[in-house]
Amino acid sequence: MRLHPDDTHILWSSLSSNGQSTYTGKLQFNAEPTHGSLRVPRYDLVNVNILSQANSTPAIYADGDELKINPNPHTLGELRGWSGTGDEILYLSTNVEANNVDLYAIHVVTGVRRRITSHPEYVDPVVSSADNQNYLILDTRGSNRQMWLAGMRGIPPIIDMVVTLLVVSTRNNGPRRFFQPILLDHYGDRSDIGYYGQRINTAGDLESGSVNDPNWNARADGGFSLDGTKIVYWQALVTAPSCGGVNPLPCPVSTAEGGANYRVMLAKRIGRTPSNPAPVFQIPDIIPWATQFPPGATIPAEDTLSPGHYTLYGKAHGFADVVLGTSSVSIRYSNYSDDYRHIIDGYENATSSVSPPNYFLVHVDWFSDIIQTGAVFGTKKTSPGGFHAEIDAMINIFSANGSLTTTIDGVEYLQPLNYS
Repeated sequence: MRLHPDDTHILWSSLSSNGQSTYTGKLQFNAEPTHGSLRVPRYDLVNVNILSQANSTPAIYADGDELKINPNPHTLGELRGWSGTGDEILYLSTNVEANNVDLYAIHVVTGVRRRITSHPEYVDPVVSSADNQNYLILDTRGSNRQMWLAGMRGIPPIIDMVVTLLVVSTRNNGPRRFFQPILLDHYGDRSDIGYYGQRINTAGDLESGSVNDPNWNARADGGFSLDGTKIVYWQALVTAPSCGGVNPLPCPVSTAEGGANYRVMLAKRIGRTPSNPAPVFQIPDIIPWATQFPPGATIPAEDTLSPGHYTLYGKAHGFADVVLGTSSVSIRYSNYSDDYRHIIDGYENATSSVSPPNYFLVHVDWFSDIIQTGAVFGTKKTSPGGFHAEIDAMINIFSANGSLTTTIDGVEYLQPLNYS
């Protein structure tokens, strides 16, 4: 749940076995309630919007037997907050590239979406500076935690229809996160110029207790001072069961005062001129591209893809032959490219299953043999018997048989060791 800069509107997400829904609403003070179980002065939530529309074009859809990707879907995943002025909602969404989980911003009035991060590593925590010029994100970039999955750029997100729950769960090891604080400007990552922000805690020797000790990892959320000159974030030291026992990582000994396993970090932005908060954007109570959601309303149904045989054409050239099942997908790429720079050939297929009533425990069988040419030479391959993994998205303990390895220009990215 996140409060808008106007101190009146809020955002929240609701997670169930049927998926995730996202909402906005307005806080209205009620001094003398006449209904409800709590009849004392309170805030009521009014003008609720669910951030979706019935029959809107989904991120991936079919036009006959042709598969297409919607560049501006109104499909919001986990909400992460507001921009500094409150004119945009920050959130996770359906991927643009296979296995690459990113942050997006959508304007509350126009519904125009933009991609904030594009680095292959995983991100979700984000806060905006009050002047709306910077973001502080917590990201696994630099750890190589997700590169074995997401390191190959330019693959369309077709495989994600069955593997996303696995992909978003491998970023953690139990309670341990692999996040580090990254400072981005308002426009976010720009791979065309090699801009992926600035990690703010690199000035250390990597030794135990240092500012960049890899065993200390950032936790959500960080923040900016009101004038933008300081950044605060907090970290947790890796502890059992994320180390020791069956985990191959030995547990470190805290060097913090009193042997603490948590620490708060304050960074000063050298040479930064203090700034004033930007004017707060006055958002409408009714979001034009959303759906009003009064008490008793039902969640709008989204169109879903039917099992079948489809073709996805690259924006630049080539195509992908796609076969969709109820819980499986098979893709064969032929000279596929969306940008003339990343050319994909080969195949990838996966099947997933969950274990009701625990819909967060997923098993995935994955087979991949992809070759990339063009700007880089890369491969994304499973071992001969395939890659077979099971993980509970609420617990995040990685366990797999077989391997999935991505290699880019000779650099090999390996999956985590089991239980690590």
